[in-house]
Amino acid sequence: MEQTFRGAMGWLHTWTGVVLAGLLFAIFWMGTLSVFDREIDRWMMPATRLALPESPLPLDTLQPLIQESAATRASFWSVLLPTDRMPMFRVAWRTPSGPVVRYLDPVTGASLPDPGTLAGTQFLYPFHYNLHIRFAQLGSWLVGFAGMAMLVLCVSGVVIHRKLFADFFAFRIDRKPRRSILDLHNVAGVLGLPFHIAITLSGLIIFYSVYFAAVWQVAYQGDRRAFGAEAFDLFDRAKANKPGTLASLDEMVTRARESWEGDVPRFVTVRNPGDAAAVVQVSRANDDRVRAAADVASFDATTGQLLHQRLGAQPVVTASRFISGFHLIQFRHWTLRWLYFGLGLMGCVLIATGALFWLDSRRRRHAQLGLRGVRIVEGLTVGSVAGLLVATLAFFVVNRLLPPGAAFLGHGRAALEIWTFYLVWLATFAHAWSRPGHAWVEQLGMIATLAPAAVLLNWMTTGHHLGLTLGLRHLWPVGGMDLMLLLVAALATGAALQLRRRKPAA
Repeated sequence: MEQTFRGAMGWLHTWTGVVLAGLLFAIFWMGTLSVFDREIDRWMMPATRLALPESPLPLDTLQPLIQESAATRASFWSVLLPTDRMPMFRVAWRTPSGPVVRYLDPVTGASLPDPGTLAGTQFLYPFHYNLHIRFAQLGSWLVGFAGMAMLVLCVSGVVIHRKLFADFFAFRIDRKPRRSILDLHNVAGVLGLPFHIAITLSGLIIFYSVYFAAVWQVAYQGDRRAFGAEAFDLFDRAKANKPGTLASLDEMVTRARESWEGDVPRFVTVRNPGDAAAVVQVSRANDDRVRAAADVASFDATTGQLLHQRLGAQPVVTASRFISGFHLIQFRHWTLRWLYFGLGLMGCVLIATGALFWLDSRRRRHAQLGLRGVRIVEGLTVGSVAGLLVATLAFFVVNRLLPPGAAFLGHGRAALEIWTFYLVWLATFAHAWSRPGHAWVEQLGMIATLAPAAVLLNWMTTGHHLGLTLGLRHLWPVGGMDLMLLLVAALATGAALQLRRRKPAA
């Protein structure tokens, strides 16, 4: 440990980054992709590439699905209403045997073909906050630990850079690679510093009930419902265990909109469908504001009588919902959405260049001393950075390659896509350790190959080429995805060519 404060901060910054760079890169990469998770859904689920109608189907036409969910003893039934980003109905209910999800045409109400994929909203986005490790909420704890480490890196990075703002204007691309890497690290760090701190801190605050479970476990004796009722004014009531009918959903939505001065709902939920004490909850849309909307109107499902109205929230809850809305970016503002995406990529660059600088500055000394530290860290870095991109692109490619209804050894199409992602990612680590000095170039070559392959396969399997997708407004998300893939291929090609000019390190 260094004797001076600045030296100690440098030691802390270095080793926190080296140990957690791979995990932090994965979290930032998946979070960046999640900014456009619904657009990725549209690309990976061709049946959902629909135009948003001016007048979607009345909700009462969905009542047969509510009856179907009641027959399976579902605890709730919900429907997400069509929007520009998701122009179809998404109906879901949870049965004792697991969740059921269906997508419906917004005009006819007909069920769309099973997408056979978890796509962006159900795979990439959950990976961002729980790594798909649900046992004892271990994934959420790992992400929280990484988030605290990111805050430590931001603060210690400011301390160790005496000329913080001067470094921002110094990008010496014509100097030695180590100097260029450090300059790029500094630029990405200074330019994105406020965003990186705010997005990391807000992510930690969102999961306060996980990290500070004593809030409801001790103060409310483990009763989550009591905590929710007092803190968030949540409404619920017990089942009557008697069969009941369902009044008009459209009339309930109309009454809710009147109380919201005409604002539209985002989703409708039926709790305990089929029960005489079932409750219909209409939730207000929040795409016109940063703060996540807290307004919910609860109705008696049988009579349509208003039981509870939540308008606004207490100051602390309002602040909490603003922080959540800032992080989750569900508001309708494309300029800000692209800004989030760019700053998220800058976070990825910051993390990757930090690891690369550590490797480049120690490579020669470790080789002279016969140490294996650089070899191990480089394999982890290649697999965590280039390898994760290769696995993500393989996820997109196999999505376009697998036929509908594909299955293997009892695993469905969605599971096969996920297995492909993890197996390819694992293989990139093995490749990185087996090909020192060549792994970066070869994996960048894989990225440059897979990205345009995904674009070509999308065209071959759906007929949606760039000329068509950029010419039709409802296909812009698909065209945007193709353009981003081609940009990734171009950047990977440029980086690989740049690395080939350097002598491979042993």
